[in-house]
Formats: sequence, structure tokens, C-alpha cells
Amino acid sequence: QVQLVESGGGLVQPGGSLRLSCAASGFTFFSTYTMSWYRQAPGKERDLVATITGTGTGGNTNYADSVRGRFTISRDNRKNTVYLEMNSLKPEDTAVYYCKATSRVFPTYWGQGTQVTVSS
Repeated sequence: QVQLVESGGGLVQPGGSLRLSCAASGFTFFSTYTMSWYRQAPGKERDLVATITGTGTGGNTNYADSVRGRFTISRDNRKNTVYLEMNSLKPEDTAVYYCKATSRVFPTYWGQGTQVTVSS
């Protein structure tokens, strides 16, 4: 059974840091998937935060303008895990963060999400 499980969310003060993890299981050729983090704040659409391509395409990263320079996406294919390091957090970063796996060959998968709340 294919599964993505996010963890690492929580409550943090403005200016603080969190590291989210997305553990993948049941995947064939996980290293070839493009992995992304999305977030959805209450009453808003789900927005793309960061993407990292598969090893076959260079492991390139891309970020939304709102997080560039503060967030870092990375992956450890030996552990089938993707990370999102979040620094200098702002209240507007508050959202449910989702992990997504996409491939040109296999179906797309989403995780269940993890809540991040930035508040003093």
C-alpha cells in the first residue's frame, strides 16, 4: 500500500523554525518521483510551497516567492523521506502542510497533512 505520512508540525513562535518530514512507503522507484510540499490555510486554496525533482532529473528545487530564502526542501532516497526545513517563520506561514508525490509513469499521491501554527 502506497502511503505518504507527514510529521513535524506544531506550534512555534514567529521567527522560529520547524522541520517537516514526509515518509513514503510502498513506492516503486521512489527516487524518480518529483516530491512537493503544499500548504492550505483556512478558507484559502492549497498552494505550492516547494518542489524537488527526482534523481534522474537532477534533484532540482523550486520555491514559492513567499518562502524562498527561508524554507529548504531536501530528500533522502535511502530513507524514502522528503524534508522541509522552515526558518524565520511568520504568522502567515500558518497552514496545514501536505506532501505530494508525482511521476510521469505512476499515479499521484498525497499525504494527510500536518498542522503548522506560527503564533506568539
